[in-house]
This record gives sequence, structure tokens and C-alpha cells, in this order.
Amino acid sequence: MEKIYPDEELETGAVAYNGAIVEEPAGDEEQGMFEHFRLTVDPGQAPMRVDKYMATHLEDTSRNRIQSSIKQGYVRVGGKVAKANLVIRPGDVIQFVMPYRRRGYEILPEDIPLDIVYEDEDLLVVNKPAGMVVHPGHGNYSGTLINALAWHLGLSQRPEAQDERMGILVHRIDKDTSGLLVVAKTDEAQFHLAGQFFRHTIDRRYETVVWGNLAEDEGTIDTTIGRDPGDRLRFRVFDDPEKGKHAVTHYKVLERFGFVTRVECQLETGRTHQIRVHMAHIGHPLFNDERYGGAEIRKGTIYSKYKQFIRNCFELCPRQALHARTLGFIHPSTGQWMQFESALPSDLTALLGKWRAYTASGNAAALPDEE
Repeated sequence: MEKIYPDEELETGAVAYNGAIVEEPAGDEEQGMFEHFRLTVDPGQAPMRVDKYMATHLEDTSRNRIQSSIKQGYVRVGGKVAKANLVIRPGDVIQFVMPYRRRGYEILPEDIPLDIVYEDEDLLVVNKPAGMVVHPGHGNYSGTLINALAWHLGLSQRPEAQDERMGILVHRIDKDTSGLLVVAKTDEAQFHLAGQFFRHTIDRRYETVVWGNLAEDEGTIDTTIGRDPGDRLRFRVFDDPEKGKHAVTHYKVLERFGFVTRVECQLETGRTHQIRVHMAHIGHPLFNDERYGGAEIRKGTIYSKYKQFIRNCFELCPRQALHARTLGFIHPSTGQWMQFESALPSDLTALLGKWRAYTASGNAAALPDEE
């Protein structure tokens, strides 16, 4: 059967890989980093261990990756978690996930500086700048975080190691979002970390500036998020849970400036554009988020001085005001909890400074709100 890679969506929204059904196409931070498979055991199949059966039906997938998938509890037979020595029989349904490995093109190692916060034999934590694409694709095949990681990990000297080492991303953040990412350096670390994302036990907190003055000091947004049928580059909230995936964001106000608010967002799930979609949904799009309506004056006045002030703010922070500040997880080898913090980058610091000065001057209180 022709091999269709998981980043190529079929009309049904599912994709196929070597005869197996991949139940969810790539897209989310956590679930988009997994391939979802379903195999039905052939009617004439003789009894066989599930790990051996999977190895014979998945090309380009090592026995070690299959064993790691089983060890992490990603494999189910008949709806129950399977062990490697489980014997499958005709008609059994095997459902499983594996951390995603993009295939189909060569990664070019590039000598791009990286801000590495932590590194050991199992993983590294990198502080990604705004403007850097995480993974090659959609016209961005160079200058990405993966190209930089390939160089850092020495793949320019060992090109034959690409297939074994390029399945290292565990999650991702948008091009114009800055902040922390964890990267696995081994299969075992990738499976362990991916499992934490999958079970929503990772601590991920973002800082953002949103339009408007939130009514509550803290709250939770719990919705279904799916791709906008009118614009494939956008996502939106749906009332029908069948049209998307469950998404939960907890938020807390950190600082109020009248027309905009500094907010901390803690992700419970990790859907594509989740914070951007959720804040826009409740009427508070991210400051300067062009895709979701934040790159225009949403709160404040129509006076020319105020308009010029906002234009100056957009120039200081020429992207959506979003930073992945906190990342916490269990180390895959030591079992110890690790917590990392990333200071706000200079553009967001400058933006906040400008709003503090504006508020302190009395401008935010003095000007009428002509929303």
C-alpha cells in the first residue's frame, strides 16, 4: 500500500500509514506529537506476542520503539492496556500511539545559536526566540529549531544518524511565541516525556498581554477547539464536541492597565493556538495577534494620541504578546521533578514598561472608553 505520511490529511480527517489507520492528524502540542494507530489482527493469524505482531506490521519502526510504547502503556488490545508478552488472536483490535517522527525529507543541520537552559544525556531545554519556526514544513525548510538542534547534536558530522535522532521534539510552540521547549535526545526519554504531555501532567504556564480589562481575577476556559472551516490557518471554538477537541485553559490576572491586562495562562491541554483561541473567544484577544483580531485597537479611544501610542506598542512588540514562561516535568531517568523559568524577552518587557508608564501618567483613567 502507498505510504501516506501523518502530516498529509485525508478527506476524512484521518491518515493512513503502511496499512494502519492513524486516527488523528498532527496538530496539537501534545496529541499532534503522536501517531495514532489501529490494527485488526488478520483472521488467519496464528497466536503471536503483540510486540512481535506490531513489529511485522509497522515498517520503519524499530522493535525498541514498539517496546517503549508498550512500557509506557500506549498499547491497548480490546480496550485494555497490553503487556509485551500478551498473545494476540484473530480479530483482536490493537490500538496504540507512538511519539511522532516526521519523515519524507532530509533535515539540513545549520549552525544557528541556541539558548540552551539545561542539557544532559537524556534531554535539553531550550529557550526559543520569537520568529523561529520549530519544525520544518509549509515552506520553512531551513532556519528552524530542528535545523539548529541537528547541528547541536552533531548530525552534520553523522548524517547517517538522522533517522534515529530526528524524532526528538516532544511538543512545540508557535513561530511568534517565545519561551521554553523540552527536547528528548533518546527514544526512551521521548516516550517518557511524551507520556507526561499526553496525560496532562506537565506544568506549562505562559504570560501574555490581552486586550481589555478582565472581569475576574482568575478563571477557567473549557471548550471544544477545532480548525476553522472558513480559514484553514485559524482555529475556533465549537459548541459541538464532535467538531474539535476538548481544551482547557486556566488564567490569572497579573497586572491591569485599564485597556489591556497582563495575564498568566496555565495549559491543562495543549491544542493548536489554544491560548490565542480561548482568549479571543472570551473577548480578550492577545495584544498584536493579527490572526485572531488583536492587531487593531480593541479597547480605548479613537483619539489620535492614543492611536499613536498603540502603534508604538505594536512596534515594540511586533508579534502576539505570548511567552512560554514556565515548564515543569518529571525527568525520564532520575524521576525527579524539574522546573524551569524563562524571563520575559525584551520586546514584552518593553511593552509592559510602556503600559506601566502610560497608566501611571493617568492617561488610561482620563481617556473615555469608546469601545
